[in-house]
Amino acid sequence: MERIIPCTDCAEKTLDVEQLGFRVTSCDPHPERPGFCVLRFEDRSATPAAGASLAAPAAAARAGRGAVAGGVTATQAAVAKAIVNLFETGEVLGQYGKVTLIPGDTGHLTFGRSQTTLGSGNLAKLLQQYCANPGARFAGRLASYLPRFLAIDESLDDDPRLHNVLRATADDPVMRDTQDAFFDRTYWEPALRAAASLGVHTPLGVAVVYDSAVHGSWLAMRDRTTRAVGEPAAVGEQAWIDAYVRTRRAWLEGHARADLRQTVYRMEAFGRLIDQGFWGLEMPLVVRGREISSVTLAALPPGCYDGPQPGSRPLTLATPLARGLDVRLLQLGLSDRGVDILADGIFGRTSFNLLKAWQAQHGLAATGIADPALIGELTA
Repeated sequence: MERIIPCTDCAEKTLDVEQLGFRVTSCDPHPERPGFCVLRFEDRSATPAAGASLAAPAAAARAGRGAVAGGVTATQAAVAKAIVNLFETGEVLGQYGKVTLIPGDTGHLTFGRSQTTLGSGNLAKLLQQYCANPGARFAGRLASYLPRFLAIDESLDDDPRLHNVLRATADDPVMRDTQDAFFDRTYWEPALRAAASLGVHTPLGVAVVYDSAVHGSWLAMRDRTTRAVGEPAAVGEQAWIDAYVRTRRAWLEGHARADLRQTVYRMEAFGRLIDQGFWGLEMPLVVRGREISSVTLAALPPGCYDGPQPGSRPLTLATPLARGLDVRLLQLGLSDRGVDILADGIFGRTSFNLLKAWQAQHGLAATGIADPALIGELTA
């Protein structure tokens, strides 16, 4: 495995991935990107020590994905992930089709439920895994882009057609499952190992460690907290996690980077959960004004559509606005034909006007209505 990181972050990221249970094998200057390094690492379980049980790595992997892992049940794990989803995308289940571009961000194009980046190389890996699945609905549209993702081609930041394809993949259960598995391997399972090695076992404590695995600088903040209050075994897990959250909050508040100062809300949210004693992450919870409950966890993720199928109804401007898979695929078909449209699955006035303009340009009646025949043509 590897990540592409700014050279200035090499020491910190090396410590982070080692603390999360990986073995760093090298950190070398990127051959084509001045100022960036390639950090390469591997799972420690890949090369067990002499005399170690060969069954141990498999058992550890099952613990990371099973119904119960380190005392955290599958439901508690879902709540912990929902909290971090809210931090990352503002949605309990995350936004599987979220495309983000932040000016000056070294990660460049960012995508998905837990916002993986072009610059790190992880977005290329995610898309490779998706396209390799024979059931991937949008693999054909993405395959031609894979070499550019692997080369970390920053011009992908400015490709609206690609961005629309990425948004549309959220409607494919294969992509949602691929993202879930990818982010579990990359963040959740290492966070479970890091928490267990420290003696952190409560669901809320594990959620705090997981958040830092996603957000960064877990090891530095862990050590700063331990220097200040002692080891969790000495002071008690709950006291240590409370101290960690306060330490990390102070670090974020005083950070030189404005974008990190703006994320202090993460520690504020954890602080409220600690103050209320929600160590078991008992539902329902309210985090950042959003409900986490069995109902919200079982819902279809926001911005994802499982129907209607294209051609099952005409599409035009209506009240309420038409939403769904057929709208998204119609918009994607227009995008493929050079129309500057956002494929968000909502047929609003902009979609109506752009469809009318496209019809007029192609000698069709400019009605802004897509009948089943036109939908079939544009979504073929």
